[in-house]
Amino acid sequence: MNVQTDNDAMKVKKKQHPRAEAFKNFMYRFRKNKAALIGGILILSFIVIAIVGPFFTPYTFDEQEMTNKLASPSAENWFGTDHFGRDIFSRVIHGMKITLYIGFFSVILGGTVGVFLGIISGYYGRKVDAIIMRCMDVLLAFPGILLALAIVSVLGGSLNNVVIAVAVFSVPVFARIVRSSTLEVKNLEYIDAIKALGASDGRIISKHILPNVMSPLIVQATLNIATAILAASGLSFLGLGADQPTPEWGLMLSDGRNYLFKAPHVAFFPGVAIVCVVLAFNILGDGLRDALDPKMKL
Repeated sequence: MNVQTDNDAMKVKKKQHPRAEAFKNFMYRFRKNKAALIGGILILSFIVIAIVGPFFTPYTFDEQEMTNKLASPSAENWFGTDHFGRDIFSRVIHGMKITLYIGFFSVILGGTVGVFLGIISGYYGRKVDAIIMRCMDVLLAFPGILLALAIVSVLGGSLNNVVIAVAVFSVPVFARIVRSSTLEVKNLEYIDAIKALGASDGRIISKHILPNVMSPLIVQATLNIATAILAASGLSFLGLGADQPTPEWGLMLSDGRNYLFKAPHVAFFPGVAIVCVVLAFNILGDGLRDALDPKMKL
């Protein structure tokens, strides 16, 4: 009876899909990393707040009360009020949705283009590789924030243009990472065997190469979201992002710099919000890197 039970257990274990086993190992390693767990929990909390928070704020983000402007934090206004008498707590909560929107969508846009260019460059090589990589080198020659600043200056200041600008300077980073991973994977023996069986390039790329380059891609995407949020906040701080009365955190910092000595809370709370979100994504990115690297010790 015991022998039969052991045999059944071994069969179940053998039938488990390799990707399922890899995911199980990843989750185990991820749970062992307490810092990554904290980062993940914080990010989930921020996403929940961004979705449901605006429905529970005591004021709307653009509600003004000029008789109560630059008021210090109190029971009525938890984070105080700004120079227009607007509740800073309500504006920070509403601004979280904007900040996460910029971070996620700029990385999704830049990552999609970068992954496509990186796989094409690494898989086909030769002239295609040379042309794409030289274009990426030109983009990498400019500091990211400077490139984004130039793009927004040409397109005009708006949230969507900020997303495009941040996405553009994210493209070469993703392209180079994916190209490197593609060059490594495409030279494996099983890829040559699949080609010999007549598999098309599209099938090889989508079914065999892309899944194998996802690990470094996920880590880089997480870290790039933090960079994108900082860049977007910087552009808004310079007046090239969101317009008033949009509760974008960089714009709120820009408003508060004129009152650093008279009412420091106007800039303090949006600044703390930016630091917390960026720190959470960086911690999560480091945890994902450790969890996805089999060489790292538990």
